[in-house]
Amino acid sequence: MFGLVFLRAKDLEKKGNGCYTFVIYYRYRISILNFVKGGAVLEDKVLRKLFLGFIQIHILHHASEHPIFGLWMLEELKEHGYNISAGTLYPILHSMEADGLLRKEEQNVDGKIRKYYSTTEKGASVLKEARLKAYELFKEIKE
Repeated sequence: MFGLVFLRAKDLEKKGNGCYTFVIYYRYRISILNFVKGGAVLEDKVLRKLFLGFIQIHILHHASEHPIFGLWMLEELKEHGYNISAGTLYPILHSMEADGLLRKEEQNVDGKIRKYYSTTEKGASVLKEARLKAYELFKEIKE
């Protein structure tokens, strides 16, 4: 459930006024901790979890239509307002692969190995269920 997190100075981003931000990537969880005068405050935890779920559904959707690769997916997500870095996306892709939702295929493109991801049967099943749940939710909250 909970893991030990080691903070290194290079992991902290100075925000000004004595505030520092530390971003934690742990499997599907993205947490941002703000440190002020030695105390930590977890911000926007609910929104981050919610958006992470949307990103995963988005990945499954596109990977079910055609094989995707990281840079393409980053650009696609940016078009929809998700401004995440490669350092956030790739752990998500790797975790989804480890959970059996995505399958990876490596191809040589211009002398470089590119990793393409497509949905597995389990990923397609999860996507189908997510679509049903999302449709019901959006029907209810659209007003």
